[in-house]
Amino acid sequence: MRRDPPQSDERCLPELPPRRSLGLARPVLGGEVNFPVCLAPMVGLSHVAFRRLAREYLPRAARTIWPTEMLNSRRLPGEDLDRTPETLRAADETQLVPQILGNEEKPIRDSVSKLVAWGASGIDINMGCPVKKALSHNYGVALMGDPEYAAEVVRVTVRHSPVPVSVKLRALDDFEKLGEFVLGIQDAGASWITLHPRTAAQKRRGSADWGQIAEVRGRLAIPVIGNGDIQTAEDALSMLEGTGCDLAMAGRALTARPWLLWQVGERLGFAPPEGRVGRAPSTPEEEGAEYGRALRRLLRFHREHFEEGLGMRKFRFFVRTGSPWLVFGHDLHARAAKAKTYDELEAQLDAFFAREQTMSARTELRA
Repeated sequence: MRRDPPQSDERCLPELPPRRSLGLARPVLGGEVNFPVCLAPMVGLSHVAFRRLAREYLPRAARTIWPTEMLNSRRLPGEDLDRTPETLRAADETQLVPQILGNEEKPIRDSVSKLVAWGASGIDINMGCPVKKALSHNYGVALMGDPEYAAEVVRVTVRHSPVPVSVKLRALDDFEKLGEFVLGIQDAGASWITLHPRTAAQKRRGSADWGQIAEVRGRLAIPVIGNGDIQTAEDALSMLEGTGCDLAMAGRALTARPWLLWQVGERLGFAPPEGRVGRAPSTPEEEGAEYGRALRRLLRFHREHFEEGLGMRKFRFFVRTGSPWLVFGHDLHARAAKAKTYDELEAQLDAFFAREQTMSARTELRA
């Protein structure tokens, strides 16, 4: 079952039936989570500044899980988590589920211990990363080549973790093998899984096969989070209703429209985010203006958390990721690349968004 995204740029959400309830059918984080959309762990993007921005668009009283960037279990035990950019966190952040790469018991044990003391509410194991560096260490998607080995990594992590352990993985060419694999992960003690239904060979190419999410959801007793090709609130709602998954995970599209969380919340009966009234941005022009406001807010958080050189690199990467949804995003990207300081960047944002900007519902990028 592959649902092709609508081709129209119409911003009105479809008249879908209401979700079965505001509570999740299968509880995540012991029932702490009551909102069925979450942010994906993304290298260079799922950092404290972006999490703070996205949280500001989460509907009032809504709770979901929040990732970190991928963390290497071999390096993590020796790092100062209050100074390492990938593990910086705001004092009021909750429901944090950091993601680790690893396959050896001692580094995993030490990493879990350190992350729980840091404030982790759960631990996510990456079995979906297809990059060469991860594969060379038998991390990431390499673990999916040996189901028993992968299950043992989960058992080891669960044994040393006082908080729930989840697994993020990709599809396999043989669905029966995928079904057996996820059952092994469940039996090893995983509290939920996240499935990005593209194979490692596909990376971001082609379409995500949402049918595999539905099939996996039907085989498991634990919650299943679906991931892949969510670019709009309509996509998130369609994945939830069409596959029965417990949460829908969005990645790069949230760098363009973090208010997607607000849009989904409207459809589910949540109140607007704290400090906001009325409805979420919905027209191309409203979204274009909101993108400008979001980037200015993000820049403030970068100033607070990152020294200028690192913060500028991270901000430019963020703009490069999200700007393709903007009609003139290439111009914004060029302006951000030209800026050398936070002040110059702020001036470029002010100049660009002084003119009306519009946002497209979708891009050719897989999100």
